[in-house]
Amino acid sequence: MIAVTRCGADIRLKLYIQPKASRDAWVELYGDEIKVAITAPPVDGKANAHLQKFLAKSFAVAKSQVVIEKGETGRHKTILIMAPNQLPELVKNQLTTA
Repeated sequence: MIAVTRCGADIRLKLYIQPKASRDAWVELYGDEIKVAITAPPVDGKANAHLQKFLAKSFAVAKSQVVIEKGETGRHKTILIMAPNQLPELVKNQLTTA
């Protein structure tokens, strides 16, 4: 499985989330996923809400365009970004190598 796939105008990401990090960041390729560090703790959906906000900012889209398809309660997530306006470098690199 590839970490990033294009679905028409949308992009599907396989992410490994590291909550309670010191800063929000795209970390590295982690197996067949991209590791993302976020500062929010994994409590009461705070990490998911924070992740959606971080991804929306990274892709220059509204939070409603960031959909958690799988992994609502785990660290391994499948995310759909609807019609992204920009791509983070790590994601761009995955699309070009795929």
